[in-house]
Amino acid sequence: MSRADAATLRTRVEETGLLWGLVGLVALLSVLPIGRLIVEGLAPGGQLSATALGKVMASPTTWTATANSLVTAICATVLATLIGGTVALLATLTDIRARNAFTFCFVLPLMIAPQVTALAWLQLFGPSSTLLKLIGMAPPLGSRNPLYSREGIILLLGLQYAPLVFLTLRAGLRALPKELIEAGLAVGASPLTVLRTVVLPLMTPPLVAGIALCFVSSLGNFGIPAFLGIPGNFLVLPTLIYQRLAGLGPGLLSEVAILSLLIGLIAMVGILLQDLMLRRRDFRITTTSSAARPFELGRWRRPVEIGLWSFAILVLAMPFFGLVSTSLIPAFGVPLNARTATLANYAYVLMEHAASKRAFVNSFLMSAGAATAIVLICVPLGYFIVWKKSRALRLLNLAAELPYAMPGVVLAIAAILLFLKPLPLIGVSLYNTIWIILFAYLARFLVLGLRPVVSGYLQVDRTLEEAAQIAGAGLPRRLVTVIFPLVAPAAVAGALLIFLTAFNELTVSALLWSSGAETLGVVVFSFEQGGDSTYASALATITVLVTVCLMASTTLFAQRLPQGVLPWRD
Repeated sequence: MSRADAATLRTRVEETGLLWGLVGLVALLSVLPIGRLIVEGLAPGGQLSATALGKVMASPTTWTATANSLVTAICATVLATLIGGTVALLATLTDIRARNAFTFCFVLPLMIAPQVTALAWLQLFGPSSTLLKLIGMAPPLGSRNPLYSREGIILLLGLQYAPLVFLTLRAGLRALPKELIEAGLAVGASPLTVLRTVVLPLMTPPLVAGIALCFVSSLGNFGIPAFLGIPGNFLVLPTLIYQRLAGLGPGLLSEVAILSLLIGLIAMVGILLQDLMLRRRDFRITTTSSAARPFELGRWRRPVEIGLWSFAILVLAMPFFGLVSTSLIPAFGVPLNARTATLANYAYVLMEHAASKRAFVNSFLMSAGAATAIVLICVPLGYFIVWKKSRALRLLNLAAELPYAMPGVVLAIAAILLFLKPLPLIGVSLYNTIWIILFAYLARFLVLGLRPVVSGYLQVDRTLEEAAQIAGAGLPRRLVTVIFPLVAPAAVAGALLIFLTAFNELTVSALLWSSGAETLGVVVFSFEQGGDSTYASALATITVLVTVCLMASTTLFAQRLPQGVLPWRD
């Protein structure tokens, strides 16, 4: 065998071995948990049985929670679409100033954990609101907080996920060729006519994608319904699953698996409807050019800017002030003034409360560990998906996205089922340990690391990698010395997104945590459930500040990133 043949054979062996290793990892993280969930629901103990299915379907609570889930998810999606769509059109197509700063503020609520958002808004309204007491507008004592209702849940879900519609629609608008808009304006059409007849029809795919994402996210959200719905006995499917598992334990896993499959089925119907809507028409854009020039608002620019910033302040700043003001009082209900203001709540959660201190360490290590591991998986995985195109690799890409498309509570139940018994051969159990949460983070957030890396590969010239291959460098060496440096900015951006999302996560960890394996989301939830709202506010304030600092730090290397990797940057 010649030297060239030996090198070719070595390259094939290395690529095949690495590819099959990645296939095994994606199957372990994506396919195996969902498959285990289906088996437990339909064939508990390895025998086909309809007992659990019959019990769940015969329970009125199931249908009440299902109806509540559908109503809140659909109404929240409509609200988020109206807000996110309108803001995306104004912030992308017009000549407003300080666009990057506004986008940063508008996207920020999406990066803050839903339970923190719910807690902040709860502290803003109600008879014990510290902020309303400061300005003399607090409702009388004994009044019910208006957010403890179906309408409150819809409002907060809509505000939480409006940035999702904003981001997907904005990505489409930024790719809109300027020739299409200029052609419409050249024949005498007004900007509104161009918007209605040219822009909006072409923006159907990103808009529908944003709506589908918003529906699935609202359907699977646990933090907001848990804070607003449980006190008012308004159950949705995620909170019903949490109550069944927390109150009755793993003995009801088959019934809980059926409930999880039910919520997963509803989510998949939403995604399939999205595909159905987009298949009926051709939305391809045949022209490629630079982005369209913004519409000039003229005398309307200042009013539009005031309206957008007022909305951002109302949605972001007001609840945060409510959260901070509550964290500074010695006890819930005490007015905030110079005499009562204290930092004792911060000292307690940072220095004295053992679970809070453990939660900081656990959340930081698991978020950092998940971000690092996912980057190490996604860099070679993106290499095969982008540069070794095939139908099988497209399926692998879809499999990696599956856990993120399903509600978090479904993945948590699947992880419990997968690791309830000790692992075969080694006899070690991950259940009731911190490792099961880390596994769920790896599965759920894999796609958050993969998308930026794939975007980075699409913008990289492959010449250097091919030159290294011709020079005899094997795939592992090329990955370390050539490929990783090229896609490192995108990989770092993905790691940052993963860290921000996992640092405050609650939906998955609420069902998987155990004593010694608390996360920040779980501790905030426990404080609020136990009536310690001042401690919950202090801890939530710290997490918000960490999130803002991390997002702001990305501006240091934003110029080196591929366009669109950081959602809050142009």
